[in-house]
Amino acid sequence: MNSSSSSSSSSSSSSSRRKFLDTGFAIGQKEIIRILILFLVLTASCLFLYKTAYPLQRLSFNNLTFLLASPSPETIKPDIALRKILENASNENNTVIITTLNQAWAEPKSIFDLFLESFRIGQGTQKLLKHVVVVCLDPKAFERCTQLHSNCYYLKTMNTDFSGDKAYNTPDYVNMMWRRIELLIQVLEMGFNFIFTDTDVMWLRDPFPRLYPDGDFQMACDKYFGNPTSFDNWANGGFVYVRSNNRSIEFYKFWYKSRQNYSWLHDQDVFNRIKNDPFISKIGVKIKFFDTVYICGFCEPSKDINLVCTMHGNCCLGLEKKIQDLNLILDDWRKYMSLSKHVQNTTWSAPLRCLEK
Repeated sequence: MNSSSSSSSSSSSSSSRRKFLDTGFAIGQKEIIRILILFLVLTASCLFLYKTAYPLQRLSFNNLTFLLASPSPETIKPDIALRKILENASNENNTVIITTLNQAWAEPKSIFDLFLESFRIGQGTQKLLKHVVVVCLDPKAFERCTQLHSNCYYLKTMNTDFSGDKAYNTPDYVNMMWRRIELLIQVLEMGFNFIFTDTDVMWLRDPFPRLYPDGDFQMACDKYFGNPTSFDNWANGGFVYVRSNNRSIEFYKFWYKSRQNYSWLHDQDVFNRIKNDPFISKIGVKIKFFDTVYICGFCEPSKDINLVCTMHGNCCLGLEKKIQDLNLILDDWRKYMSLSKHVQNTTWSAPLRCLEK
């Protein structure tokens, strides 16, 4: 009797333990399922937000740092999507043409349309369009770019709106210029040479034959005084050719860091402050300036339309004035291209409106 009772008690106890364990296991499974569902929902939300912010980028675990502020050039990780676009656009010498674009300049019949038109009607420039990478600073600019061009890249900048027309030397304008320098450091570190061109530069002839064979960093001028190595030339960052090497990378990083000492100045003005710094000589970067006969602008137009390569809409305040005068330049070029003989005297129709105060 006692043995039977003990056996029954033991069986009952074992059964109770099994029920308890089964119940605990079932509860544990439910909690795990809830956690997994929550994790999947959060992951899907993060992916959606990421793809909204970075429509061109492929996802990797490194990209999940998008919740953080934009890193400095020293810590920024190579952008896979940007690299792919650069590879697709680069020529046989690993060189790309880069410009930046915001919504104001991307509107129909605005600066971007004129920029593309100049390549189409220029002498030997049509073939260069495939090497142009348009870095878009806002979603609207990116949307318009993809309608007109194949190599468009959306550069996301946290907590900043670059879409409007940014007046020269305003805080937004200054920040936009430095964001550009930051990007160009990445391009150099990826091993690409580049011509950077402002979008208001009209490409009338292929400028590649006019690049110096021995300069690491080559820059346009507002005013050229005859010596390509003289720092007395009035530099203009709207057209720059840079070879990717240790010297140019160190130079760009030094340029970017120097912003800390001149926080109120844009990149071109800071360049003028640091160009004679001993560090420039120490790293051995060779800086040269383009003759305005070939690479010019409204500040100092080329005196020979038979040689001019690019015309920059610089020294001009006001978007409408700039658009009208750049249209005049393209009209001058069309008339020139229709002629059958060499032009002896060059007279440009612009700047005109840009001279108005």
